[in-house]
Amino acid sequence: MAPHIVVGVVAVTLLASFVKGAVGFGMPMLMISGLASLLPPQEALAALILPTVFTNLFQALRDGPGAAWRCVQDWWRLIVTISIFIAISSQLVTLIPERALLLALGVPIVGYALMELTGRHLAFHPRHRARAEVVAGAVGGFYGGLSGVWGPPTIALLLSLGVEKRENVRVQGVVYLIGAVTLLAGHLHSGVLNPRTLPLSAALVLPALAGMWLGFRLHDRFDAARFRRWTLVVLVLAALNLMRQALGR
Repeated sequence: MAPHIVVGVVAVTLLASFVKGAVGFGMPMLMISGLASLLPPQEALAALILPTVFTNLFQALRDGPGAAWRCVQDWWRLIVTISIFIAISSQLVTLIPERALLLALGVPIVGYALMELTGRHLAFHPRHRARAEVVAGAVGGFYGGLSGVWGPPTIALLLSLGVEKRENVRVQGVVYLIGAVTLLAGHLHSGVLNPRTLPLSAALVLPALAGMWLGFRLHDRFDAARFRRWTLVVLVLAALNLMRQALGR
């Protein structure tokens, strides 16, 4: 790997994990968008898997294992559905053409971010929480297995239900951790994560944890709403870049 590619990969990882530490989400979306500009799509997907597992472990356990376990009990429908759909769709990655995969990553990301930026939020009524968890888990899990990105439906669900900020971040960490472990297992089986791609993914764990630690330091004192808005702007630009790559091939 050329030195400038190495620098770019590490920089993308640091930025993505910093954003995750600050606002609780965004790391897989930023990583897949940035890394796919530097690496082939399947290598980019493989690279984000181990950093995603470890940063979500860090996020889920930040308030202790007891709080994390309560999240598992409260949100089991969402967790189970995401895991099932990640396990299924992760086996389809090697069957999808590169151009189609890039579009599959870019279109939902830019669509979600633009909706949020223009104030048209995805909404679920609390009365239908059980059904909403299954729907959000199915949509998120399907795209998660293909791209490593399953955050937007989960975020939409939590925002719609008015989950408190710190609890929101903890639930995201628990849900994403279990999904990330499922993704790891799925792509060990699919062949995306293999002896050639595994070392790169492992090497990015340390910069990912460093970036997340810095993001945590900002989390409690920064204007989270403003920071989240700029994160969405970055996601739009990154997703449009993915779509440009797909249409240009």
